[in-house]
Amino acid sequence: MFYGAMKLSIGGSLKLAFRPWVEGLENVPAEGPAILASNHLSFSDSFFLPAVLDRKITFIAKQEYFTSPGVKGKLTAAFFKGVGQLPVDRSGARGAGEAAIKSGIEVLERGELFGIYPEGTRSPDGRLYRGKPGGLARVALATGAPVLPVAMIDTEKIQPPGKVMPKLMRPGIRIGKPLDFSRYHGMDGDRFILRSVTDEVMYEIMKLSGQEYVDIYATAAKRQIAEAAKKKAEEEKRKAEEEKEAEKAAKAAGLDQPAEQHKRRRGE
Repeated sequence: MFYGAMKLSIGGSLKLAFRPWVEGLENVPAEGPAILASNHLSFSDSFFLPAVLDRKITFIAKQEYFTSPGVKGKLTAAFFKGVGQLPVDRSGARGAGEAAIKSGIEVLERGELFGIYPEGTRSPDGRLYRGKPGGLARVALATGAPVLPVAMIDTEKIQPPGKVMPKLMRPGIRIGKPLDFSRYHGMDGDRFILRSVTDEVMYEIMKLSGQEYVDIYATAAKRQIAEAAKKKAEEEKRKAEEEKEAEKAAKAAGLDQPAEQHKRRRGE
């Protein structure tokens, strides 16, 4: 009941304000378990996808979404709880992964929809990154549930990092045809099978989204971007310090005095 009220209030407001366009809703089964595997461009992805679906979809959400302070934090926590999102503590990576897989299996065994972001984190630059094989593939093979590839379009443009107010524009959602991996049932311990399943899903997401594909993990890309930014900042700091030292040296040598004083010294 609470889910329905939250979906009606927040989901209805999102659809009214942003008017998201949707393709492929007919691919979502009217009943029974299914996995929706989506690219991840923005925090708002977990708002827009549930808003356009008639059925409840459960995502695994990081615990910080439920514990952030302030008014925004409380509103965010209320929304995620209201739409049935499950918090997972990601401080211990291995334990978090197992908890997420267990929760996903439980959702599907109840005959519900389970949402997952195979990239594991938001794209740092709008490109599509390599999917992590642990969660998506293991849940799919353990349950036999069909996997629907999903492409979120332009959601990162609505509220870019650092921007407080969202931009009113139409994001898009494309939902692909279900992928059947039942041929691999019981093989969720084979890392090559897990990689193959994940790559097949990511390929379908790439076709739906039109994103450039990068064959590294998004977490690694974020580290590279952060390291490059740190290196650039250090270089700029070094140059500023060198310029400051040069100015001090010039001042000590009297080179910063007016040109007329230099002329008088030279007897001009």
